[in-house]
Amino acid sequence: MLDIATELHGWTEQDRDFAVATVVAVSGSAPRRPGAALAVDAGGTVIGSVSGGCVEGAVYDLCRQAIEDGHPVRERFGYSDDDAFAVGLTCGGVIDILVTPVRRGDPARPVLAAALAAAIRGEAAALALVTEGPAELLGLPLLVRADAPATSALAAQPAVERAAASQATALLDAGRTAHITVGGDGSPGCGPRTGLLVVANMPAPRMIVFGAIDFASALVRIGRFLGYHVTLCDARPVFATAARFPDADEIVVDWPHRYLERTETDARTVLCVLTHDAKFDIPLLRLALTLPVAYVGAMGSRRTHLDRNARLREAGVPETALARLRSPIGLDLGAHSPEETALSIAAEIVALRRGGTGVPLRGAHTPIHHDEADGPEGRVGSAA
Repeated sequence: MLDIATELHGWTEQDRDFAVATVVAVSGSAPRRPGAALAVDAGGTVIGSVSGGCVEGAVYDLCRQAIEDGHPVRERFGYSDDDAFAVGLTCGGVIDILVTPVRRGDPARPVLAAALAAAIRGEAAALALVTEGPAELLGLPLLVRADAPATSALAAQPAVERAAASQATALLDAGRTAHITVGGDGSPGCGPRTGLLVVANMPAPRMIVFGAIDFASALVRIGRFLGYHVTLCDARPVFATAARFPDADEIVVDWPHRYLERTETDARTVLCVLTHDAKFDIPLLRLALTLPVAYVGAMGSRRTHLDRNARLREAGVPETALARLRSPIGLDLGAHSPEETALSIAAEIVALRRGGTGVPLRGAHTPIHHDEADGPEGRVGSAA
């Protein structure tokens, strides 16, 4: 439900009763992943999505019923092609939906409200929901944060609460969304089992765009659209202005390599070098290729690419590091305009992030929805 945190937080502030339907398990092809949510308030207002439209009508009815009777429910929706009037997924997958009522006076409500507030502040937090086990625990939440004690509605099961908090904290540290299971005595496998879905919310990943050119303006826009915190950096103050880059979260006037030396990056950070000027590119890329970031791409013609690689070798950059450089930047879309070029760069970033091949889906025998744990982001342990 953290994907609709802003709207849900507004509902809690307005003291509305509502119910949240969360995707808790997926098998086969499905449009939304675990953690995706749809919510319905007592007046019938709907936000979010759990299936891209296939089962939303049935889930809406389940939410309205949960608001009325206060009981959580878990439902499974599968393939519906055998019966044109059946409710189900047309993509061939199976999804499990947990519907949780959130009503005034509910002991779970303060925990959920705290999780929503942390999410919209961009804090590192993980929300765990009981998805299977004793009926009285179904749908109850637990919240862990990096800088605060865990809070939950599981006080009646202290052993389960402690074990779940410990595992959820480990997933938060790794930035992962996953299922966990604990036994009735708090151990991983002994006694009656309680299953929880842990959804980690991490601060937005960073995209740093170097070079205040027209292509950068388009890339800044699409980077922000994809959910990155976007920084534009250029050494020339006349070009690096808020008027030229209104969509940037941050504009930095500094030599690119000096800024990269002092700013924070992590395994989700993407670096896009659009300066294609050796006096900027070489010191910047020499440093960038030593950092454990998700993506380093550099713009330029094939001639520029060959010259730049030669200069980087002369500067002491080893072949193993050069192999990480995405240059010329982007996928082959036949792009010409700044917007088309930004799309090709973004497509390459998404393909690398999600483990995609970049080939057309038509005629391909690859999955449409890749398992995030199999992609580069999953391997380094960061969030979506």
